[in-house]
Amino acid sequence: MNRTAMILAAGLGTRLKELTHDKPKALVEVAGKTLLQRNIENLEAHGFDTIVVNIHHFGDQIIRFLESHDFKARIYVSDERGALMDTGGGIVQALPFFHDAPAVLVHNVDILSDVDLQACYDAFVASPDDAWLLTQDRDTSRKLLFDEQGLLVGWKNLKEDSYKWVRGIQSQYRELAFNGMHLFRPALFSPYECQRYSVIDLYLELAAQHRIRALEIHPGYWFDIGKAEDFDRIQQQLSTLNSQLSTLNSQL
Repeated sequence: MNRTAMILAAGLGTRLKELTHDKPKALVEVAGKTLLQRNIENLEAHGFDTIVVNIHHFGDQIIRFLESHDFKARIYVSDERGALMDTGGGIVQALPFFHDAPAVLVHNVDILSDVDLQACYDAFVASPDDAWLLTQDRDTSRKLLFDEQGLLVGWKNLKEDSYKWVRGIQSQYRELAFNGMHLFRPALFSPYECQRYSVIDLYLELAAQHRIRALEIHPGYWFDIGKAEDFDRIQQQLSTLNSQLSTLNSQL
């Protein structure tokens, strides 16, 4: 199966503070490799042969980086240097790259994990659903809300005690944290004009008429490299994991 992915790499990276004052978040190095390289290589290892990378902040640096590396996958750039389109608008703008794809996996560039992305993609393609949102039961201030069938019914901001609902207020639901990865069928976003959107707002709107389902995952590790205060800890953990993996491989 041909597999298609999109890496969201256009963000400003302001929460990483001094780490992104002269480079995009995608080119911040973690344990010796940039976030972008780690994600591309991980997708390639899971059988993805087409990858779209959107760019905005220091976008020229990302283009030069991609041109200087011989990745196995076909890599295309969706250029948002003229206007940052946010997590949903970036997908809408990139739709022309996906016209032959049965599905697209979207992956935030600041997420690193050992999730079996190939298995997720193949299972989604075989499903009757329109989108899967990868989720975990973990602490965060914002949660997606799903009914007993796992379908998206709302969103909650715990700090502000505010809600967004798909079909009105629900009394029974499960709260899960979004993991920065999701799968969709390209036709799902085709009705939208190319402008700035939050992808969560789009999914909440689409869920009224489409099957937007939670895929709860239980990874061995999952890191969000989004905040400067977490960077050193995550880098050390990832270095330890890499060392352990190298030792295991040498023993096989």
